[in-house]
Amino acid sequence: MLRRLYVHNFRCLENFELTFNGQSSTLLLGKNGSGKTSVGLALEVLQKIARGTNRIDSMAKPKDFSRGRADVPMRFEIEVELDRKIYAYTIAFEFPDGFKELRVVEEKLVADGTPLYTRTLAQVWLPVRAKAQEKEAKFLIDWHLAALPIIQEYSSADPLFIFKQWLSRVLILRPIPELITGESRDETLEPNIRVTNFGAWFSGLIALSPASYSQIDGYLKHVLTDLKQITNPLVGKDFRTLVAEFKNEYGTVSIPFEDLSDGEKCFMISALVLAANRVYGPLLCFWDEPDNYLAISEVGHFVMELRKAFLEGGQFITTSHNPETIRHFSDESTIVLDRRSHLEPATIRRLSDLQIQGDLVGALIRGDVFS
Repeated sequence: MLRRLYVHNFRCLENFELTFNGQSSTLLLGKNGSGKTSVGLALEVLQKIARGTNRIDSMAKPKDFSRGRADVPMRFEIEVELDRKIYAYTIAFEFPDGFKELRVVEEKLVADGTPLYTRTLAQVWLPVRAKAQEKEAKFLIDWHLAALPIIQEYSSADPLFIFKQWLSRVLILRPIPELITGESRDETLEPNIRVTNFGAWFSGLIALSPASYSQIDGYLKHVLTDLKQITNPLVGKDFRTLVAEFKNEYGTVSIPFEDLSDGEKCFMISALVLAANRVYGPLLCFWDEPDNYLAISEVGHFVMELRKAFLEGGQFITTSHNPETIRHFSDESTIVLDRRSHLEPATIRRLSDLQIQGDLVGALIRGDVFS
């Protein structure tokens, strides 16, 4: 479970610290430009590193410094609890005069207070690891590369492997349904931000756990009551495409995934999120405005199913402007982000600490929450 996220000098996030107090689900609330999406972008930087993207220029640019302030390092820190062990990962970038790209100034991974590796500029240090029966080691690395994807883990029980796998499987979702076709040539357990590899994610999940289809099917039949089944047939030597089959008393119709409505595709994504958290979780899921494509009558059930699914493990973080979503989060699980102008950083307040007159949605409409 994510315990803490700290970001400094990245976009509108300066000395920005989110703590989650054991909450299984959290709503980030705020006006446009308050920093909600930037939180997801910060998580995306860390996720990319764990997924093997080690060139800093591929995850952050000089323009990402807050107000162009490149004299202070851009810093990311994440603290998570996995298998009763506390992991803390830190990476910081700087942009010295004369350089064309950002470089790493500091990086380290610590498990329960014990360093797994530390790094300053180009120098990486690996301490003695008793279980690996290896001596202390030092080596140099290109200072434009992150070390985490490069350092070899020894087994699936290695704390380095456990943390890296958890971070690589973080779900950061900002889907554009019209771009999702359901086609795939391979399998994955790591959907991209836009979820345009949905077909590969579906294939990977079913390959890992064929029984997960029953959970996906059960959820979808609850929200799409005439759904008969989802198929993923081969249409070439190594090419698959998802098809949704619907049935009622008048007959049956098969619809290619790409022709489903935007809202129906969001239900499909939600079904995979729920199944993935059960099959290869616990996962952290950050979904930016998941209710964008839904009807008002659909939002409440959609949000509550996601919240309930993460009560048994994992964590769900979302952003929204939708009154129905807001109503389905408690004050204790809602964090308010605010930003008075584009020349000031985002600030954080817990909704439970604010004095709200009347109902929350009414206060939001009046602007009382952010005043």
